[in-house]
Amino acid sequence: MNSSIIIIGILVLLVIYIWGTYNALVILRTRIKEALSGIDVQLKRRIDLIPNLVETVKGYMTHEKEVFEKVTKARSNLLSAHTVDEKAQANNMVSAALKSLFAVAEAYPELKSSENFRQLQRQLEDTEDKIAYSRQFYNSTVLDYNTKIKTFPNTVIAQTFHFAEDAFFEAREEEKKEVKVKFP
Repeated sequence: MNSSIIIIGILVLLVIYIWGTYNALVILRTRIKEALSGIDVQLKRRIDLIPNLVETVKGYMTHEKEVFEKVTKARSNLLSAHTVDEKAQANNMVSAALKSLFAVAEAYPELKSSENFRQLQRQLEDTEDKIAYSRQFYNSTVLDYNTKIKTFPNTVIAQTFHFAEDAFFEAREEEKKEVKVKFP
């Protein structure tokens, strides 16, 4: 009788452990989705600001067509991105295009002094900060989740219930290079 109580006790503890680990993994996976949603909100905000910025700048720079085309293409790519990797790649394209736009804007003092341009630039900088924070929060949550599913004995439970590793939101090496802007 004592051995059956011990066995039942061990089984109950095992079930409680599996239950708790499963729930913890579900919570972390849900936090990852929420964190990715936070990135999407900020990327959408940035996408909404870009046409206003481009229109403001176009009034001052009529011969910088290539810069406008890059910004428009990057924005379009970000709108059509669906996976984390696609969003990260499109986000980096937008960042590079905006750097080019702001670098070109430096050559136009009357544009830099425009209140509309300065306000849009401040809003975009604020959005960039929020995107950076959202990416950091997402990556931190992915790190917690990936660590949890890779550590023993959690890995057994994770594999049993098909919890897969998630991808980080990161820039590729070629996208980390400084943007070069040349004036004719």
